[in-house]
Amino acid sequence: YSRPEMSAIWSEEAKLTRWLEIEILACEGMANRRIIPRKDARTIRRKAKFNIRQVHKNEARTRHDVLAFLEEVALQVGPAGRWIHQGLTSSDILDTTLAWQLRDAADLLIAGVRKVKAAAAGRARRHRGMLTIGRTHGIHAEPTSHGIRMALLHDEFGRAEERLVAAREEIAVGKLSGAVGTYAHLDPSIEAYVCQKLKLKPGAATQVVPRDRHAAFALTLSLVAASAERWATEFRHLQRTEVGEVEEPFAKGQKGSSAMPHKRNPVNGERICGLARIVRGHAVAALENVALWHERDISHSSAERILFPDSTILLDFILNDLE
Repeated sequence: YSRPEMSAIWSEEAKLTRWLEIEILACEGMANRRIIPRKDARTIRRKAKFNIRQVHKNEARTRHDVLAFLEEVALQVGPAGRWIHQGLTSSDILDTTLAWQLRDAADLLIAGVRKVKAAAAGRARRHRGMLTIGRTHGIHAEPTSHGIRMALLHDEFGRAEERLVAAREEIAVGKLSGAVGTYAHLDPSIEAYVCQKLKLKPGAATQVVPRDRHAAFALTLSLVAASAERWATEFRHLQRTEVGEVEEPFAKGQKGSSAMPHKRNPVNGERICGLARIVRGHAVAALENVALWHERDISHSSAERILFPDSTILLDFILNDLE
């Protein structure tokens, strides 16, 4: 399971659609400053489109995704297309799109965390008087209540929400400052215009947005996943036959084992624990991406095409499972 809204953020067509909107907005910003003719900007807005199959054909020849895209869009627009991408570099489009995607993904994850909090709050109230034995070192200690456990889950995911909100703010930074980030070929007002339209902040950059922002986002996803794993582990322990204090839902017709179908195994909890490891592993790659050569290289690019779609989709899945 992955919510369609989260998967849609990372589809190829959705990504190219965002590229297109950024290019169009940049042209409109230039027209507002009378850098290009207004009529051409209107033509670009009206005619700019792409055929994704043709973009892929172009890329097979150019071996450059943005150039392949620009060729197709310019062909669709006609003569006015000569203004598209003027003063820009590929990273202006790629990094601004990634910020837009991560901001939208963060919104969905924040909503998922809030659902977990709401579920925990309901169970904390319902089970506040349900006595159980507390354990330290896995050994019986003093009495507690299941409601206290659920209240602690609620509290922890309150912190998760705060971290995601802060990470969303840090990552929502666009960049349209041209080659090596000097604005030599594009007035900073164009960047400000595009970012304002996309509800992003302009940010200081070289040719790329500094990757410490992206690493902070990935680390936040890891922390949220770690919290989910902590509680999944707790519930797995409490479901053990020797304890038997809680149990995952078990649907009609569900089977626990090919050899022992009567078993009710904590499959949701085990799945959460396994997927949390993947999210944490991706954070390591995001940290490695911080150190790039000079104004930029593209060693980060290939890793990010995997780690951010995977991490956000997996955490969305984890939160749904935990809820």
